[in-house]
Amino acid sequence: MNLRHRVLLSALALSILVAPVYAQQSSSVTQADVQRLQDNVYLADRDISQLRSRDATRATQLVTELDDLRDEVVYLKVKLRKERTLSRTEYADVRDRIEDLRSRARGDNATAAAPVAPARVEPNPVPRPATPPSSTSTSTTASPRSTSGISALEIPVGTEVDVRLQNTLNSGTAQVEDRFEGTTVADINIDGRVAIPSGSVVRGVITAVEPGTRTNRTAKMTVSFDQVTVNGRSYPIRGTVTQAIEGEGIRGEAGRTAAGAGVGAIIGGIIGGFKGALAGILIGGGGTIAATEGKEVELPQGSILRVRLDSPVQIDTQTRR
Repeated sequence: MNLRHRVLLSALALSILVAPVYAQQSSSVTQADVQRLQDNVYLADRDISQLRSRDATRATQLVTELDDLRDEVVYLKVKLRKERTLSRTEYADVRDRIEDLRSRARGDNATAAAPVAPARVEPNPVPRPATPPSSTSTSTTASPRSTSGISALEIPVGTEVDVRLQNTLNSGTAQVEDRFEGTTVADINIDGRVAIPSGSVVRGVITAVEPGTRTNRTAKMTVSFDQVTVNGRSYPIRGTVTQAIEGEGIRGEAGRTAAGAGVGAIIGGIIGGFKGALAGILIGGGGTIAATEGKEVELPQGSILRVRLDSPVQIDTQTRR
Protein backbone atom coordinates (compact mmCIF):
# COMPACT_ATOMS: atom_id res chain seq x y z
CA MET A 1 0.00 0.00 0.00
CA ASN A 2 1.56 3.29 -1.11
CA LEU A 3 1.58 6.54 0.83
CA ARG A 4 -1.35 8.01 -1.11
CA HIS A 5 -3.59 5.07 -0.21
CA ARG A 6 -2.61 5.35 3.46
CA VAL A 7 -3.52 9.06 3.50
CA LEU A 8 -6.90 8.41 1.86
CA LEU A 9 -7.73 5.61 4.32
CA SER A 10 -6.74 7.78 7.29
CA ALA A 11 -8.90 10.65 6.05
CA LEU A 12 -11.84 8.29 5.54
CA ALA A 13 -11.49 6.82 9.03
CA LEU A 14 -11.30 10.30 10.56
CA SER A 15 -14.47 11.41 8.73
CA ILE A 16 -16.33 8.34 10.00
CA LEU A 17 -15.34 9.15 13.58
CA VAL A 18 -16.06 12.89 13.38
CA ALA A 19 -19.35 12.75 11.46
CA PRO A 20 -21.51 11.29 14.28
CA VAL A 21 -20.11 13.81 16.76
CA TYR A 22 -20.81 16.71 14.41
CA ALA A 23 -24.29 15.42 13.68
CA GLN A 24 -25.05 15.10 17.37
CA GLN A 25 -23.91 18.67 18.04
CA SER A 26 -25.82 20.18 15.13
CA SER A 27 -29.07 18.21 14.89
CA SER A 28 -29.81 16.81 18.35
CA VAL A 29 -31.80 19.88 19.46
CA THR A 30 -35.53 19.36 18.88
CA GLN A 31 -38.65 21.49 19.03
CA ALA A 32 -39.38 19.87 22.39
CA ASP A 33 -36.05 21.18 23.70
CA VAL A 34 -36.91 24.71 22.59
CA GLN A 35 -40.37 24.33 24.15
CA ARG A 36 -38.65 23.55 27.45
CA LEU A 37 -36.70 26.78 27.10
CA GLN A 38 -39.97 28.64 26.63
CA ASP A 39 -41.40 26.94 29.71
CA ASN A 40 -38.31 27.98 31.69
CA VAL A 41 -38.69 31.59 30.55
CA TYR A 42 -42.27 31.48 31.83
CA LEU A 43 -41.10 30.06 35.16
CA ALA A 44 -38.35 32.68 35.40
CA ASP A 45 -40.97 35.40 34.96
CA ARG A 46 -42.95 33.88 37.82
CA ASP A 47 -39.81 33.71 40.01
CA ILE A 48 -39.17 37.41 39.35
CA SER A 49 -42.79 38.27 40.18
CA GLN A 50 -42.35 36.58 43.55
CA LEU A 51 -39.01 38.37 44.09
CA ARG A 52 -40.62 41.76 43.47
CA SER A 53 -42.35 41.70 46.86
CA ARG A 54 -38.97 41.14 48.56
CA ASP A 55 -36.60 43.23 46.44
CA ALA A 56 -38.23 45.40 43.78
CA THR A 57 -34.94 46.89 42.60
CA ARG A 58 -33.35 43.49 42.04
CA ALA A 59 -36.47 42.24 40.28
CA THR A 60 -36.39 45.17 37.85
CA GLN A 61 -32.77 44.37 36.96
CA LEU A 62 -33.59 40.73 36.30
CA VAL A 63 -36.57 41.66 34.12
CA THR A 64 -34.18 43.34 31.67
CA GLU A 65 -32.05 40.20 31.49
CA LEU A 66 -35.13 38.03 31.05
CA ASP A 67 -36.36 40.17 28.15
CA ASP A 68 -33.07 39.54 26.34
CA LEU A 69 -33.23 35.81 27.02
CA ARG A 70 -36.85 35.69 25.86
CA ASP A 71 -35.81 37.23 22.54
CA GLU A 72 -33.00 34.69 22.19
CA VAL A 73 -35.38 31.79 22.76
CA VAL A 74 -37.68 33.15 20.06
CA TYR A 75 -34.66 33.44 17.75
CA LEU A 76 -33.67 29.81 18.42
CA LYS A 77 -37.22 28.65 17.75
CA VAL A 78 -37.38 30.46 14.42
CA LYS A 79 -33.89 29.31 13.44
CA LEU A 80 -34.69 25.67 14.17
CA ARG A 81 -37.93 25.90 12.23
CA LYS A 82 -36.27 27.46 9.16
CA GLU A 83 -32.88 25.71 9.10
CA ARG A 84 -34.01 22.38 10.57
CA THR A 85 -30.90 22.29 12.72
CA LEU A 86 -29.57 24.01 15.83
CA SER A 87 -26.22 23.76 17.60
CA ARG A 88 -26.38 21.99 20.94
CA THR A 89 -23.81 24.46 22.27
CA GLU A 90 -25.98 27.41 21.29
CA TYR A 91 -29.01 25.81 22.94
CA ALA A 92 -27.11 24.91 26.13
CA ASP A 93 -25.79 28.45 26.52
CA VAL A 94 -29.29 29.95 26.58
CA ARG A 95 -30.59 27.16 28.82
CA ASP A 96 -27.83 27.69 31.39
CA ARG A 97 -28.32 31.45 31.42
CA ILE A 98 -32.04 31.05 32.09
CA GLU A 99 -31.32 28.65 34.95
CA ASP A 100 -28.75 31.06 36.38
CA LEU A 101 -31.29 33.89 36.27
CA ARG A 102 -33.92 31.72 37.98
CA SER A 103 -31.41 30.81 40.67
CA ARG A 104 -30.66 34.48 41.36
CA ALA A 105 -34.36 35.36 41.38
CA ARG A 106 -35.05 32.65 43.95
CA GLY A 107 -31.99 33.59 45.99
CA ASP A 108 -30.67 30.04 45.92
CA ASN A 109 -27.15 31.12 46.89
CA ALA A 110 -28.41 32.93 49.97
CA THR A 111 -30.59 29.99 50.89
CA ALA A 112 -27.70 27.57 50.59
CA ALA A 113 -25.56 29.71 52.88
CA ALA A 114 -28.22 30.03 55.57
CA PRO A 115 -27.88 27.70 58.57
CA VAL A 116 -31.46 26.46 58.31
CA ALA A 117 -30.77 22.86 57.30
CA PRO A 118 -28.11 22.20 59.99
CA ALA A 119 -30.42 23.65 62.65
CA ARG A 120 -33.05 21.01 61.81
CA VAL A 121 -30.59 18.14 61.80
CA GLU A 122 -28.53 18.89 64.91
CA PRO A 123 -31.18 18.00 67.53
CA ASN A 124 -31.84 14.67 65.85
CA PRO A 125 -29.73 11.93 67.54
CA VAL A 126 -30.40 9.46 64.71
CA PRO A 127 -27.38 9.01 62.39
CA ARG A 128 -27.73 10.98 59.17
CA PRO A 129 -27.89 7.97 56.79
CA ALA A 130 -30.99 6.71 58.62
CA THR A 131 -32.80 10.06 58.40
CA PRO A 132 -34.80 10.42 55.17
CA PRO A 133 -34.85 13.86 53.52
CA SER A 134 -38.58 14.11 54.16
CA SER A 135 -38.27 13.81 57.94
CA THR A 136 -39.65 17.35 58.30
CA SER A 137 -42.94 16.32 56.70
CA THR A 138 -46.00 16.73 58.91
CA SER A 139 -47.80 13.82 57.24
CA THR A 140 -49.10 11.31 59.77
CA THR A 141 -48.34 8.48 57.34
CA ALA A 142 -44.69 9.44 56.86
CA SER A 143 -43.31 7.72 59.97
CA PRO A 144 -44.67 4.17 59.43
CA ARG A 145 -43.85 4.31 55.73
CA SER A 146 -40.27 5.40 56.33
CA THR A 147 -39.35 1.92 57.58
CA SER A 148 -40.04 0.50 54.13
CA GLY A 149 -38.20 3.29 52.27
CA ILE A 150 -41.40 5.17 51.41
CA SER A 151 -42.36 8.61 52.69
CA ALA A 152 -45.31 10.85 51.86
CA LEU A 153 -45.26 14.45 50.71
CA GLU A 154 -48.48 16.35 51.22
CA ILE A 155 -49.40 19.00 48.67
CA PRO A 156 -51.63 21.48 50.51
CA VAL A 157 -55.02 22.84 49.48
CA GLY A 158 -54.73 25.94 47.31
CA THR A 159 -51.57 24.86 45.50
CA GLU A 160 -51.71 25.92 41.84
CA VAL A 161 -50.51 23.57 39.10
CA ASP A 162 -49.99 24.68 35.50
CA VAL A 163 -51.20 21.99 33.07
CA ARG A 164 -50.55 21.98 29.31
CA LEU A 165 -53.48 20.47 27.40
CA GLN A 166 -52.74 17.51 25.16
CA ASN A 167 -56.19 17.72 23.52
CA THR A 168 -58.31 20.49 22.03
CA LEU A 169 -61.52 21.08 24.00
CA ASN A 170 -64.56 22.67 22.33
CA SER A 171 -68.00 23.21 23.86
CA GLY A 172 -69.62 22.44 20.49
CA THR A 173 -68.30 18.87 20.40
CA ALA A 174 -67.55 18.01 24.03
CA GLN A 175 -69.82 15.73 26.02
CA VAL A 176 -70.27 15.46 29.78
CA GLU A 177 -67.87 12.87 31.26
CA ASP A 178 -65.46 13.13 28.31
CA ARG A 179 -61.90 12.53 29.51
CA PHE A 180 -58.80 14.41 28.41
CA GLU A 181 -55.18 14.73 29.49
CA GLY A 182 -52.55 17.36 30.14
CA THR A 183 -48.99 17.47 31.44
CA THR A 184 -47.56 19.60 34.23
CA VAL A 185 -45.41 22.49 33.06
CA ALA A 186 -43.22 22.84 36.16
CA ASP A 187 -42.08 20.82 39.18
CA ILE A 188 -44.23 21.08 42.31
CA ASN A 189 -41.83 21.23 45.25
CA ILE A 190 -42.68 20.50 48.89
CA ASP A 191 -40.06 20.99 51.62
CA GLY A 192 -37.34 21.21 49.01
CA ARG A 193 -38.33 17.94 47.33
CA VAL A 194 -40.11 17.35 44.04
CA ALA A 195 -43.60 16.01 44.75
CA ILE A 196 -44.89 16.22 41.17
CA PRO A 197 -42.24 16.44 38.42
CA SER A 198 -42.83 18.51 35.31
CA GLY A 199 -44.26 16.40 32.50
CA SER A 200 -46.48 14.36 34.83
CA VAL A 201 -49.81 13.36 33.28
CA VAL A 202 -52.94 14.96 34.76
CA ARG A 203 -56.39 13.63 33.84
CA GLY A 204 -59.34 15.93 33.36
CA VAL A 205 -63.05 15.47 32.82
CA ILE A 206 -65.85 17.56 31.30
CA THR A 207 -68.38 18.00 34.11
CA ALA A 208 -70.84 20.32 32.33
CA VAL A 209 -71.25 21.79 28.85
CA GLU A 210 -73.66 24.20 27.15
CA PRO A 211 -72.92 24.58 23.40
CA GLY A 212 -73.77 27.83 21.67
CA THR A 213 -77.10 28.02 19.82
CA ARG A 214 -79.20 30.70 18.20
CA THR A 215 -81.02 31.19 21.48
CA ASN A 216 -77.99 30.59 23.74
CA ARG A 217 -75.25 32.98 22.67
CA THR A 218 -73.10 32.26 25.71
CA ALA A 219 -71.51 28.83 25.38
CA LYS A 220 -70.16 27.35 28.62
CA MET A 221 -68.00 24.42 29.59
CA THR A 222 -66.85 23.25 33.01
CA VAL A 223 -63.75 21.10 33.36
CA SER A 224 -62.10 19.65 36.42
CA PHE A 225 -59.11 17.44 37.13
CA ASP A 226 -59.39 14.22 39.10
CA GLN A 227 -56.10 12.34 38.77
CA VAL A 228 -52.34 12.86 38.51
CA THR A 229 -49.80 10.18 37.63
CA VAL A 230 -46.36 10.42 39.25
CA ASN A 231 -43.63 7.89 38.45
CA GLY A 232 -46.19 5.43 37.11
CA ARG A 233 -48.53 5.66 40.10
CA SER A 234 -51.91 7.45 39.93
CA TYR A 235 -53.31 9.64 42.73
CA PRO A 236 -56.83 11.10 43.04
CA ILE A 237 -57.05 14.89 43.11
CA ARG A 238 -59.73 17.59 43.04
CA GLY A 239 -58.63 20.47 40.86
CA THR A 240 -60.50 23.55 39.65
CA VAL A 241 -59.45 25.73 36.71
CA THR A 242 -58.74 29.34 37.70
CA GLN A 243 -56.94 30.69 34.61
CA ALA A 244 -56.47 29.80 30.95
CA ILE A 245 -53.27 30.89 29.24
CA GLU A 246 -52.66 30.81 25.51
CA GLY A 247 -49.80 28.51 24.51
CA GLU A 248 -47.39 28.75 21.56
CA GLY A 249 -47.02 31.84 19.41
CA ILE A 250 -44.13 34.28 19.04
CA ARG A 251 -45.68 37.72 19.37
CA GLY A 252 -46.82 38.59 22.89
CA GLU A 253 -50.02 40.33 23.85
CA ALA A 254 -51.57 41.44 27.11
CA GLY A 255 -54.41 39.36 28.46
CA ARG A 256 -57.83 40.55 27.29
CA THR A 257 -59.65 38.91 30.16
CA ALA A 258 -58.51 38.90 33.76
CA ALA A 259 -59.34 35.34 34.71
CA GLY A 260 -58.20 35.43 38.30
CA ALA A 261 -56.38 37.87 40.57
CA GLY A 262 -52.87 38.85 39.61
CA VAL A 263 -52.98 37.33 36.14
CA GLY A 264 -51.46 40.44 34.56
CA ALA A 265 -48.50 40.42 36.92
CA ILE A 266 -47.77 36.78 36.18
CA ILE A 267 -48.39 36.29 32.48
CA GLY A 268 -48.79 39.75 30.97
CA GLY A 269 -46.52 40.30 27.98
CA ILE A 270 -44.96 36.83 28.01
CA ILE A 271 -43.95 35.69 24.52
CA GLY A 272 -42.47 32.64 22.87
CA GLY A 273 -44.81 30.00 24.23
CA PHE A 274 -47.12 31.92 26.56
CA LYS A 275 -48.97 34.84 24.98
CA GLY A 276 -51.32 35.70 27.84
CA ALA A 277 -54.86 34.95 28.92
CA LEU A 278 -56.92 33.21 26.24
CA ALA A 279 -58.98 35.81 24.41
CA GLY A 280 -62.72 35.41 24.13
CA ILE A 281 -63.31 33.44 27.32
CA LEU A 282 -63.98 34.21 30.97
CA ILE A 283 -63.52 31.80 33.88
CA GLY A 284 -66.06 31.97 36.65
CA GLY A 285 -66.68 30.16 39.90
CA GLY A 286 -66.23 26.40 39.98
CA GLY A 287 -64.02 26.46 36.89
CA THR A 288 -66.86 27.27 34.47
CA ILE A 289 -65.44 28.68 31.22
CA ALA A 290 -67.77 30.98 29.29
CA ALA A 291 -67.40 32.39 25.79
CA THR A 292 -67.57 36.19 25.63
CA GLU A 293 -67.81 36.67 21.86
CA GLY A 294 -70.87 34.61 20.95
CA LYS A 295 -68.76 31.63 19.85
CA GLU A 296 -68.06 28.18 21.22
CA VAL A 297 -65.62 27.85 24.11
CA GLU A 298 -62.42 26.46 22.61
CA LEU A 299 -59.25 25.53 24.47
CA PRO A 300 -56.62 24.66 21.82
CA GLN A 301 -54.08 21.90 22.28
CA GLY A 302 -51.05 23.37 24.03
CA SER A 303 -53.08 25.83 26.12
CA ILE A 304 -52.08 26.17 29.77
CA LEU A 305 -54.75 25.73 32.43
CA ARG A 306 -53.88 26.92 35.91
CA VAL A 307 -55.45 24.40 38.27
CA ARG A 308 -56.08 25.01 41.98
CA LEU A 309 -56.05 21.94 44.20
CA ASP A 310 -59.21 21.87 46.32
CA SER A 311 -58.07 19.01 48.54
CA PRO A 312 -54.65 17.94 49.87
CA VAL A 313 -52.77 15.34 47.84
CA GLN A 314 -50.52 12.71 49.39
CA ILE A 315 -47.67 11.70 47.06
CA ASP A 316 -45.54 8.69 47.98
CA THR A 317 -41.85 9.14 47.20
CA GLN A 318 -39.05 6.60 47.30
CA THR A 319 -36.45 7.85 49.77
CA ARG A 320 -32.75 7.60 48.99
CA ARG A 321 -30.53 6.06 51.62
